[in-house]
Amino acid sequence: MELHWIFSFFLLASSLYGHVSGKECTNVPTQLSSHTVRSQLMSTTNQTWKAEMLSYYHLNPTDESAWMDLRPRKLRNKEAPVEEFDWLLLYRSMKGSGGVNMRHQAGNFLDEVSLHDVRLDPDSMYGRAKQTNLEYLLLLDVDRLVWNFRHQAGLPAPGEPYGGWEGPNVEVRGHFVGHYMSASAQMWASTHNQTLYEKMSSLVDALYDCQKKVGTGYLSAFPPEFFDRFEAIQSVWAPYYTIHKIMAGLLDQYVLAGNVKALQMVVGMADYFGNRVKNVILKYSIERHWTSLNEETGGMNDVLYRLYSITNDPKHMVLAHLFDKPCFLGLLAVQADSLSGFHSNTHIPVVIGAQMRYEITGDPLYKEIGAFFMDIVNSSHSYATGGTSVSEFWSDPKRLAETLSTENEESCTTYNMLKVSRNLFRWTKEMAYADYYERALMNGVLSIQRGREPGVMIYMLPQGPGQSKARSYHGWGTKFDSFWCCYGTGIESFSKLGDSIYFEEKGTAPSLYIIQYISSSFNWRSAGVALSQKIKSVSSFDPYLQISIRILSNQSTSQSSTLNLRMPSWTSLDGANVTLNDQNLPLPSPGNFLCVARNWTSNETLTLVLPLKLRTEPIKDDRPEYGSLQALLFGPYLLAGLTSGEWDIKTGNSSSISDWITAVPASYNGQLVSLVQEANGKTLVFSNSNGSITMEEWPAEGTNSAVHATFRVIFQDSNRLHYFLATKKTKPATAQNDAILEPFDLPGMVVAHRGPSNGLAVSTAATADSMFSVVQGLDGRQDTVSLESSNQRGCFVSGGVDYSAGTKVRLICSSNSDVAFRRAVSFTPVSGLKQYNPISFVAKGAKQNFVLEPLLSLRDETYTVYFNVGA
Repeated sequence: MELHWIFSFFLLASSLYGHVSGKECTNVPTQLSSHTVRSQLMSTTNQTWKAEMLSYYHLNPTDESAWMDLRPRKLRNKEAPVEEFDWLLLYRSMKGSGGVNMRHQAGNFLDEVSLHDVRLDPDSMYGRAKQTNLEYLLLLDVDRLVWNFRHQAGLPAPGEPYGGWEGPNVEVRGHFVGHYMSASAQMWASTHNQTLYEKMSSLVDALYDCQKKVGTGYLSAFPPEFFDRFEAIQSVWAPYYTIHKIMAGLLDQYVLAGNVKALQMVVGMADYFGNRVKNVILKYSIERHWTSLNEETGGMNDVLYRLYSITNDPKHMVLAHLFDKPCFLGLLAVQADSLSGFHSNTHIPVVIGAQMRYEITGDPLYKEIGAFFMDIVNSSHSYATGGTSVSEFWSDPKRLAETLSTENEESCTTYNMLKVSRNLFRWTKEMAYADYYERALMNGVLSIQRGREPGVMIYMLPQGPGQSKARSYHGWGTKFDSFWCCYGTGIESFSKLGDSIYFEEKGTAPSLYIIQYISSSFNWRSAGVALSQKIKSVSSFDPYLQISIRILSNQSTSQSSTLNLRMPSWTSLDGANVTLNDQNLPLPSPGNFLCVARNWTSNETLTLVLPLKLRTEPIKDDRPEYGSLQALLFGPYLLAGLTSGEWDIKTGNSSSISDWITAVPASYNGQLVSLVQEANGKTLVFSNSNGSITMEEWPAEGTNSAVHATFRVIFQDSNRLHYFLATKKTKPATAQNDAILEPFDLPGMVVAHRGPSNGLAVSTAATADSMFSVVQGLDGRQDTVSLESSNQRGCFVSGGVDYSAGTKVRLICSSNSDVAFRRAVSFTPVSGLKQYNPISFVAKGAKQNFVLEPLLSLRDETYTVYFNVGA
């Protein structure tokens, strides 16, 4: 009667029928099927084979018999009046079979450190991302968040509901509120922001009133009728998915913020849904319950295992087991890569729940499931960002080249894969999991915010050539009318950026693992030590990750302890250096930890200098015709090319990547200019429009238009641009003032005239026609300049006299006494609307060069992340 027996049956089911087409384990339970594995086994005429299979998998003729023993005894034996569904009996049977052990007996796990003890540097890119998220959490109104809950409970609901997926007619309404409770608890632990604490406490209080009004333990923004449909295998949008988010949010409010009321609410919800699951099993069968799990149920198993770890209530353990999806976990148990065709974010949380099962029970099968799952996703189904999925599903393994599109890498999947890798690292200390975490966090999570705009995030992270974050199916979301699933996971991701920098191994001599190099501080209480980690800004022209870790020791409480410093797999020993108080330390090979053990004294300093190398990484596709399709990385940073039509990189005969990708010097930002004209209430800017130069409206920051309105001014005298921008003064046309204009996104190309009265255009090579003298603006203003042709003296670049967007910029020759002419040829130079990221390179394209910068820094710009690299 043990659950292992039932799991074994479904393991067999998965191994026999685990193909994409025709598999019983599906993404939606559209109907009940009589074509079960059990019926296949029972109907076969090969009795020898059937007996062998049943014996091997320890099966009985019916897969329901063990669970049916849990029905009320009066239904089995009219003389026995006991009507209880015996949760305790099942729990004891599992415990007796070795399926349940005390927590942490499974292994020597690294401990998570408390978010209360970690603080991010507000000036770091991680600190800025966290602050942007905090601003969004504070923007949201409690009455609007709980409107649907109050309406469902029959309570007065002031204000109006939010839109998007939190709209009053959307079936997953309430899911974001669950995420908000988790994110606000994580953010409060990370900041102790009092305003946020009051807001999240008010939200929990409002939900408590809703649950109390209903009186059954039920708490949701939609009616219980949704679960009637779920249990009847009728169409409904993932009600347990939403319930998981609410329960997890309440549990986080208890664990991180100490809200005891929130724990009581979770227990009430578990009782309510435990009764519903029990009734399905009693009324129908356990098979019917398993079938219903083909609808997305989020991480119900995970949150229930977490709840059991707090309450030790066996009912919570058994209910968690009942949400382990055996047909899917069975595939992983037999190490079959049958992920293709599965909805990714339905199933990753099931694996996270299985990992929690391992931590709770010590059953090594579930550790192996997590490790195998991570291995096949990372080796066969992931992109260079660390993300996975196309249009929310897994494609065929090692066939990713044809999946590149606008709909790659649902953000939720990255959020959940980080949890999988984090668990595996805590169990094993294997560097591969720490490397993956860094990659996915940096490139997959930091990439989904739109700069410093609170509440603007994306659903998908496009990987296709010439795509943009703004042009996926969903595009950028909005503050109050999106609330997609990826908004929920997004606000959590940016609230807990500090949760995986440090891990602790407690003991008589504490040990700390530093696996992410992120500017932060940590109060290491068990060692009596405070650490401050500072990362120098990374740049392409100074290719080193430079880390300084300052140790402040409380002499009265400090003790011998060990710091374990990650040597990332992407670095090299060539140029690497580590010192303790200016004394060199021996270095391990990349992919290992540098261990420094001592009784720390105050003001000791560890410094690490780790070389950042450019490298290529092939796409996960084993077909020879895609062998040249490569991503480009600089250390952990995935580089994106600012190009919409050039994704062929010309390497020639060179085997050195530095021959075809070169760093952009820091001085180049000082050469970037945008040329502006203002008149009639309009602000227009000199722009490259598909090879022609036109005057266009002032662009929004982070757009292609901002890129196209930025030019690098290259003077024959390199000091001239600084002089012009600083003083707004010029001299008459001389060779000293001669310069060329290079479009920001087309390095090596230039702007050239095509004779008087003709439009300017982008040319592939510098000639006399591309040289202009930068002189004082002919309009007589001190802050303007004019561009005079160096080979057509008296002819000037003109934005036109009508000041309308789309006007072609021409070379015009006219009398300086013409006022309209003098105004048309005068421009105000401003700092370039697009700036080079400190990590910027120029790549040699087959047709044209292009700029590379980190994917995480881009907003609406068009980019490419996979290139055809070759001769």
